[in-house]
Amino acid sequence: MKSAILGFGTYLPRYRIRTEEIARHWNQDPNDIRRNLGITEKTVPGPDEDSFTMAFEAGKQAIEIAGIHSSEISAIFVGSESHPYAVKPTSSMLVAALELHPFCHCADLEFACKAGTATMQIVDSMVRAKQIDYGIAIGTDTAQARPGNALEYTAAAGAAALVLGQEKSPQAICRIDATLSFTTDTPDFWRAAGEKYPSHAGRFTGEPGYFQHVRTALQGMLDMEKRKPSDIDHLILHMPNAKFPKKVAKEFGFAEEQLEHGFIVPLIGNTYSACSLLGLCAVLEQAKKDESILLVSYGSGAGADAFLMTMLRDGVPLPPDDREVQELTYSEYLQQTKTAA
Repeated sequence: MKSAILGFGTYLPRYRIRTEEIARHWNQDPNDIRRNLGITEKTVPGPDEDSFTMAFEAGKQAIEIAGIHSSEISAIFVGSESHPYAVKPTSSMLVAALELHPFCHCADLEFACKAGTATMQIVDSMVRAKQIDYGIAIGTDTAQARPGNALEYTAAAGAAALVLGQEKSPQAICRIDATLSFTTDTPDFWRAAGEKYPSHAGRFTGEPGYFQHVRTALQGMLDMEKRKPSDIDHLILHMPNAKFPKKVAKEFGFAEEQLEHGFIVPLIGNTYSACSLLGLCAVLEQAKKDESILLVSYGSGAGADAFLMTMLRDGVPLPPDDREVQELTYSEYLQQTKTAA
């Protein structure tokens, strides 16, 4: 028996800051920044938003889409590198807030930007082992960046949630066919205990970090499942910027159309643990029955999770977000991120 995605949900703050607004403050050329990163604007958490509040909104929507009662869910795992508390689980707060079953397996996970897909692997395994009927996997982050650092252009905020159950469930949207992980000790990005902002190894984060792990996990999944790039309908790669995933896709011979639906980074930035799952949710809204989905996440430190999935029915559009987007000036952004932190 395999597991399947029964419901999914997303949450993005309504606040945004444009690339040129950040560049203008630091006397940099916005055209160069946009050309190098491929990002037009990014999400910014509101003063009353954190990884818990965003996870709650995404989780609530996922449960509604799944069409089950929240008390039927007996496992929740939350991936983030910006949990609100150093010692107090986000997952236990969500058990109460979402009214999940009190006999509930729950834990917080941290593995840089792939903590969200790690939660998905755990829930998938528990469903396949028949230990639970339903579980929820969440990736959520309010990413931090030191003012003036290159990360400031991309570090964003958002959450995505997936409700998993059995593939034979009448609510099943997409089956998880296979998953694998590739992991090494590659220190390309880190934040020591007590430090407010992360550090990174510059260009070292590219070739030995992102590219090595994403390429290896991607090739490993294709080999394991005996697939070619042309067999895949939708490809989702972790999106630290717009250039990295496009480069890998081109190397493997994927067409731009295969990336299209899940390529969300230009208008929201890198939402860290939520990034790959938000891309997946965008695909789940638009994919058609029997289409295949290949997802490869990446987390610095370093590792990559790969998933091969098959749509069991046409995608399910999420309700429209009617909130008005508010663009921030740099001073408003700086004050707001200090307040949110």
